[in-house]
Formats: sequence, C-alpha cells, structure tokens
Amino acid sequence: MPQVAREADNPLLDLGGLPRFPEIRPEHVEPALDAMLARNREERERLLARGEPFSWDGFAQPMEDMEEWLHRLWSPVSHLNAVMNSDALRAVYNRCLPRLSDYHAELGQDERVYRAYRAIAGDASFAALTAAQRRIIEHTLRDFRLSGAELGAADKTRFRQIQQDLSVLTSRFEENVLDATNAWELLVEDQADLEGLPESSRAAARQEAEQEGKAGWKFSLHAPSYVAFMTYSDRRQLRERMYRAYVTRASGQDPDGAHWDNSGIIRRLLELRAEEARLLGYPDFASLSLVTKMAKSPGEVMDFLRGLAARSRPAAQRELEELRAFAAAEFGVSVLEAWDIAYYSEKLRERRYAFSDEDLRPYFPLPQVISGMFAVVERLYGLEIRQLETAQVWHPDVRFYEIRDAHREVRGRFYMDLHPRPEKRGGAWMDDCISRKRTPQGVQIPVAFLVCNFTAPVGNDPALLTHDEVTTLFHEFGHGLHHLLTRVDYVGVSGINGVPWDAVELPSQFMENWCWERQALDGLARHYRTGAALPQDLYDKMIAARNFQSAMQMVRQLEFAMFDMRLHSDFDVSGKKSVQELLREVRTEVAVMFPPAYSRFENSFSHVFAGGYAAGYYSYKWAEVLSADAFSKFEENGIFDHHTGEDFLHCILEQGGVYEPMDLFVRFRGREPKIDALLRHSGLAG
Repeated sequence: MPQVAREADNPLLDLGGLPRFPEIRPEHVEPALDAMLARNREERERLLARGEPFSWDGFAQPMEDMEEWLHRLWSPVSHLNAVMNSDALRAVYNRCLPRLSDYHAELGQDERVYRAYRAIAGDASFAALTAAQRRIIEHTLRDFRLSGAELGAADKTRFRQIQQDLSVLTSRFEENVLDATNAWELLVEDQADLEGLPESSRAAARQEAEQEGKAGWKFSLHAPSYVAFMTYSDRRQLRERMYRAYVTRASGQDPDGAHWDNSGIIRRLLELRAEEARLLGYPDFASLSLVTKMAKSPGEVMDFLRGLAARSRPAAQRELEELRAFAAAEFGVSVLEAWDIAYYSEKLRERRYAFSDEDLRPYFPLPQVISGMFAVVERLYGLEIRQLETAQVWHPDVRFYEIRDAHREVRGRFYMDLHPRPEKRGGAWMDDCISRKRTPQGVQIPVAFLVCNFTAPVGNDPALLTHDEVTTLFHEFGHGLHHLLTRVDYVGVSGINGVPWDAVELPSQFMENWCWERQALDGLARHYRTGAALPQDLYDKMIAARNFQSAMQMVRQLEFAMFDMRLHSDFDVSGKKSVQELLREVRTEVAVMFPPAYSRFENSFSHVFAGGYAAGYYSYKWAEVLSADAFSKFEENGIFDHHTGEDFLHCILEQGGVYEPMDLFVRFRGREPKIDALLRHSGLAG
C-alpha cells in the first residue's frame, strides 16, 4: 500500500482495511487525491525509467496496483457523495472530477506506457501468462486506443478536455435531478384527500411530516412515496399534480427550479460524446460504446429491440384498450391520462385477481426478506452470511455482512443501505468498494455497496416491502454476488471488473426469479406480526397476476432502450430535430401510451446521462434473455438443485471478466441462449 502522507491525518489515505467512513470529511478529499495522483505519477516514471524488457511482474502488475489504490481512495468519496450528499462534499467532489479525468486521460494517452504494454503483448512470454493476465493486457491495449493514445498532439489535448467536461456535466445532471426531487412536496392537510391510500402510505407520510415539524401528511417524489400515491390515491387532480412534478423534474418548467434545468446539459453531453467518437474514428458514440460490449453494432441492437417490440406491442395495445374499457365502464373515465394508468391498472388487477400488492406487504418485513434472501443463496451455493458489527458505517441505517463458503473461507463482505434520505440519490445500485486480488499477504477480500431506497420503517414496526421492492433487493444482491464470489486474483478482471456492460446484468436479473418461487418465498415471506407463511391462495393470486400488463411494461423498457440507442447513433444534435422530437418518434414506433406534451422524461434519465448506461440501456433486455434462459436450467433440474447452483457459481459468478460472456454462458447452459424463456416468463410466448 502506498505511503503518500500520514494516514492518521487523513482517513482516505489509509488503504489498509475498510474505509473509515465516520472520520471522512470534505476537507480530506482534495489533499488525499492530490497526494495519490502525485505518488502514482512518480511511480509511473520510476517504472518507465527501468526500461525494457517490460514484463507483467515488473510493469503491468505495479501499474494495476496503482490504479487500484486510486480507486480505493476515490470509491468512498464517490459513494458518500451519492448517499450522504452535502453542499461541502458536493463542491469538493466537483472540484476533483476534472483532476481525475485529466489524470486518466494523461495516462491513457501516454505513448511510453502504451509501448510498454505492446511490448509485453508481443513478447514470447505472453503466452505463458495466466488467462486473467492476458485478458488484462488485451483490455489495456484496447482502452489505450479508446483513450486517444494514437491521436495527434492537438487531438489528444481536445480529447482530454472532453473527458473533463463529461465528468463535470454528468455529475451536475445527477445533482439537478436530486435537488429537483427534494425541492417538491405535496403536503396534504385534509384527511379526505387521503382516500384510497393504504395505511402504510398514510403512516409513512405522517411520519415524514412530523419529522419536519409540519402538520398533515407529506408526500414526495422519492420512489416509495410517489409510486404509492400514483397507484392508490383516489384524488385524480392530486395524482395529476404529482405526476406533472415528477415528469418535469430538472426541466426548468417550475419557475423556482430554472437553475436545475438539464436540457442544456443533455445537448452538451450528446455533442461531446459525438465529438469523442469522431476523434477516435467511429461514426457515432453508440459504435464507440459497443466496442467494449457483447453486441457488435447499433444495427444489431436495434434489430434485437425491434424484434422484441414486434412480439410485445400488439399485446400491449390490447392491454391498454382493455384498461381503457374498464376505466370507462366501471368509473366513467372517458379519457385515460398518463396519471391514471397506475391507478386504474391496480383497480383492474384487484378486480380480475382479487389481489393487490398491498395484500403482500405485511408478509415482507425487511428483516425476514433479508434473512430469506440469504437462505436462498446459502442453499444454491453452500454459503453462510452473517452480520458483523465491526465496520464503520456512514449512517445508522447501514448494515455490514460477511459471506463464507462451505469451507469457512471468507469470500466477500458488503454494506447494505436500504432507505431513502434527502441527501441520498434515488434508485438502487451495487458498487464495488474493494476488489479481490492476491497479494504477498494473501487474498484481499472483496467488498461491495448495496444501496436501495425502500419504504422506511414506521414507528416500531419493521419496514414492510412491496414485492417489487423485494425483487429489486434480489437484483442488486445478484450484482453483489457477482463481485464478491469471484475467484479471479487480478483486479482488472476480478468480480464485475472487465465484464461487458450488456452481460453484467445477467447475475442480477437471474436472482429475481427466486422472488416468484414458492420454495423460496416460504423462507422470506412471513407476516410481520404473526409469523405466518404466505397463504397459498394469496400466492396463487400473485402468480396469476405476475404477467398482468407485462407487454405494456416490456414496450416501456424498449422505448427507453431505443431512445438511448438512437440518441447515440442516428441523432444529429446540431440538426433541426430536438431530443424531445426524437423521443416522440421512438414512441410512435414502439409505445402504446403517450404522455402529455409537458413531460420531460429525458431530463431525469440518469441511467443514460449520469449513470454509465449511455448507448447501453438495451443491456437490461439483452441480459434478460441470458438470465431467463439460465434460470430455465433450474426449472428443469429443480430451483434449489445444488449441482446446477454449483455450475452457475463456477461458470458465471466466479469468472469475473476473464472470458467472453457468451463462452461462459455456453459452458453453463451447454448451448447459446434462446429467447423462448424470456417470452414465456413474460407471458408473450406463442
């Protein structure tokens, strides 16, 4: 580990163990980063000064170590900026982003380092390296080309400026979404305006208002509050008000929020991405993005998405017409608006299946769901998961766990942060804190962050989750297992590192399947007061309703994916067509429900404009084909078949980014993937 400053004075420079979260302050960030960057630059010069012959041990491994040290330092900073955001931390975080971008661009364009890696790849000893080492060298050479190493001097300078600008703009985009989300509230003072809302939503809203010293019930644009209100509130005008606020976030349509408008940032991001692609010799950013993915071209992706649209859109149109007819006949609604969809869909589902998501909530207390989820992976992979009290955490809600295998070997550790806060960005994600690698002292244990924004506990009761929230938790835990159970000893391809973006969703979507299986639910669904198991009749209703409006959900995801791919392939940001017009064009092709003209969904589309999914949103559906087909092997052999679980562990979860994902899938499944299982699981087969 590097000794770049006195570790006792700056917790960010202590890389000997877990981050010391309670001690990290905004004033620590810049000195720590500057010291680490200076140290890495000095070490790089020292390695280059040795001269040839360059080797893995003498050059590539020390270079990888340096990059890992930098990641270890920056990871807790980036994480805290997402989960404990403050003005001071935000300011220093944004000041540091250009320095990081400049460092990475400088390294990626260093012709001396590039030549050293080419020398290693061209040496006869290259064949004797491990598969992981060879893969890292190959990825590094590719990444040098994608970092502008082969550009002329002027283009290199421009490329570096683009990277700096992109890092600043993506951060600002996410900040605008967070600020716009936090700035709006619906304060209900008349109890009559709570009609239709379940008691769980009312209690959460009352608690939220009381915590802020307000009378009444506070509803917000954070997912648990917003989704419940849009699904259950009988007050149509209030639903419209809530919906308008949500779909216009960060669009400047609110006079008080003009400074949060992401419209200009979107256009600038698209301009910079297109310019980056041109500099590197690609016709568009999508083509550049796909260099590191399984899919080979924007055309292949669009054909895949349009193929799914052809199978799902007719069914989605039928589902929407059915909903319109139901709302008209039963409630006298002549025109079904966007803010009515969730509400009347829930009414139709209740009518058809005598089932509501709220019926399930008492059976999904968070502590039981977590222990039940752990039991699932323990049965599948022979693991043991237990909570530890030793880690320093950033908030009292956070829990820390350790995974051991059947041989009592520690395989990984992870943090869980599961409830919303004003200073925490929305959504759910897994991120790596520490990656596995082998050192002279032994194996470095991988560590992950699992972050969600679930319904918070109310009073003395545990948090009661919806089934969708349970599925989200399983999804993120699948990502975590992929990172934590790796057996790869080199950081560059350890865990999720080096895995193509459109394959990284396979383990996460795969885990979701157990949320629907009776054998799994027996362990994770228990009534929070009585401890009773989920009744069979309620389970039967849940399964019957599983594919309710699945085609409408499918085309919605296809809309996002096609919009993203077209934005980054055939859209001319300097042309006459606006981003909003392109989105309308995509909707005309694939959507069945059209939002009002004021909707600015794209202004809060953080996946694509701030979250790394640019020209990659399609990967959810791409990987869903893989995950559904992988799970079908368990359907054939038994969902807790230990041999099949071991095969998935050894063929997929342990392999990191060493091998091509398709080769790993074939190793597990015995053949290439088929779309049949996805269509069957979605109710679209036949």
